[in-house]
Amino acid sequence: MTTERPAPPLTGGEREMLRTFLDFHRATLAMKCDGLSDEDLRRASSPPSTLSLLGLVRHMAEVERTWFRRVINAEDLPLRWSAEGDFQAAYDASSSTRAEAFEAWQAEVEQSRKIEEAAESLDVTGYQARWGEDVSLRLVMLHMIHEYARHNGHADFLREAIDGVTGA
Repeated sequence: MTTERPAPPLTGGEREMLRTFLDFHRATLAMKCDGLSDEDLRRASSPPSTLSLLGLVRHMAEVERTWFRRVINAEDLPLRWSAEGDFQAAYDASSSTRAEAFEAWQAEVEQSRKIEEAAESLDVTGYQARWGEDVSLRLVMLHMIHEYARHNGHADFLREAIDGVTGA
């Protein structure tokens, strides 16, 4: 399995750059998981932490769902892995599989892309209940890039601990 990763443009409009950088970081997370078994993907980083690559994929499915569907699109949806709204529940991938986690993540990414593409502009807003504030699609795109970049750093260490692979 080899993930294709888009090259972000060096020049261009704001929306094109945000969209491509977000897709770059989405692909980076997928690349970190390429070629690993379910067991490898569930492997915890360094006990007592339970952080795993599969847990990161599940977490990012929740993050995509929350920011694009629940905040920008105002959909009344529960989290995928916690009826109580606990984002930490997604990290527990102890009984998860690549198929289950990636299907959920890819479905949420597809929905996120549709919502972003349908938005009139980056100035479209949605209500972020946790903050008690309206936020723009621009902020959501920037937050998502930040969220992926941060977790891709975690994924670097997780992957290296599994089989020594670095880079991407």
